[in-house]
Amino acid sequence: MQITINQSGTSSLDALIVPIAQQTDLDAIFSLVAEKTNVPVELIKNDFKAAAREIHTLYFTENQQSKRIYLLGLGESPRTIDVLNAFRSFVFKRKANLPANLGISFLYRNAPENPTTWVEASVNGLLLGRYDIGLYKTGKKPEDAATNFNLEVAVSKEHLASATEAMKRGEAFAGTHAEIFNLVNAPANKKTPQMLANWVVKSGKQYNYSVEVFNEEQIHEMGLHALISVNRGSENPPTFIVMEYKPADGKVLHKIGLVGKGVTFDTGGLSIKPSTNMHYMKSDMGGAAAVFGTIEMVAKLQLPMHVIGVVPATENSVDSLSTKPGDVIGSYQGKTIEVIDTDAEGRLILADGLTYAVRRFAPDVLIDLATLTGSCIRTLGTYAGGLFSNNDELVGKLSTAGERTGERLWRLPIWDDYKKELKSDVADLKNFSGNPAAGAITAAKFLEEFIEKHPAWAHMDIAGMAVADSEFSSQKSATGFGIRMLIDYMQGLIDEAKP
Repeated sequence: MQITINQSGTSSLDALIVPIAQQTDLDAIFSLVAEKTNVPVELIKNDFKAAAREIHTLYFTENQQSKRIYLLGLGESPRTIDVLNAFRSFVFKRKANLPANLGISFLYRNAPENPTTWVEASVNGLLLGRYDIGLYKTGKKPEDAATNFNLEVAVSKEHLASATEAMKRGEAFAGTHAEIFNLVNAPANKKTPQMLANWVVKSGKQYNYSVEVFNEEQIHEMGLHALISVNRGSENPPTFIVMEYKPADGKVLHKIGLVGKGVTFDTGGLSIKPSTNMHYMKSDMGGAAAVFGTIEMVAKLQLPMHVIGVVPATENSVDSLSTKPGDVIGSYQGKTIEVIDTDAEGRLILADGLTYAVRRFAPDVLIDLATLTGSCIRTLGTYAGGLFSNNDELVGKLSTAGERTGERLWRLPIWDDYKKELKSDVADLKNFSGNPAAGAITAAKFLEEFIEKHPAWAHMDIAGMAVADSEFSSQKSATGFGIRMLIDYMQGLIDEAKP
């Protein structure tokens, strides 16, 4: 596939997409389209309202060749995520008959004065629209030639340079997101902890960041006792994956530590989950996937950041060796934990990951992501991830990045009043309060015990966001939540440092 940026649409195109935001006066755009297609303006106005993801197709002949113009609605006041989803939906619906030479025009007055963000979002969306979730279907046809379209993006002369960079970013994001979709959507028998490690090793070699994978024997030697405890019921041994990216020129603005929950399947252990939706527990490594994707994108974009990723990876399965409710286990930090509920396993492995990240790397900022609690879904639904932090400035920057990228976060409290919920009679603390209320908050308070008093820590509970219902699959499927937001957050730090 080839993507190019130019200053005007060319006659070689088979079809042109015109993205249009919904507003009161669209006559100027419609007049230009009417002139091209010989369709009366009033007919176009009656048939197309520019609602989100609305598509109206017009036909015309040029140089004795049949052509199309697609009017693509973006809705009112579209955010970048709305533009991305509109283009993704467009391609997804037209995989079978998409023209080979496709163009997007940002020369119409309805486009933003600087269309750079729309360029990135549109290229990203068009490429993601080709994503095929049927990873293991037999008898799949070879990829249709129509999905390997050539794309030309038309912008004004003054925006050529910035649009070219935006196009490259959109292409880079789409490639990483497709890989992350594959990981999260894969069933657990195709995605063991070792397979996760293998994926990261391959990515590290391709994009020049270092990867260290600790095996089961090494995990025991290191004293990652909470990770070991969760893994006891699984036939697949755990891995402990450590990634590190440093700029080639050695110029580093910030050192950022990312920790992701890597539970490749969660039965709940002996505190077993109901069977109704257990098949979705293959996505319980959504936090790890966000860390993988973020570090790959940092490396692709060569950001001036020292970024560390730590992912404890395991299954949480049922076996005669499984940790039992009421057992007392150790941790990498040294604290003892009474395991009240074996289905509260994510916080156990994160505890080891957080302490390890702080002690080995001492990052300036420490962020963890996890599909951690049903409580967070009951609180925020599937519209935002829960954000917990001990640093107001960090909260502000992450929340702003979330709004910009459409990966929203909502802050919840971590007052010390909740500490009493973790009090244990037999150990330093317990992993679950037993109280059905404030489950996401008490989980965050548990994690706080293992950050070594780090002053700039944020925990993101993305249980309701890592997979979602959409038009792109018949069941819930991966979203890649967190990657765009974290890259935007880092880009904000870079912009702050500019003179």
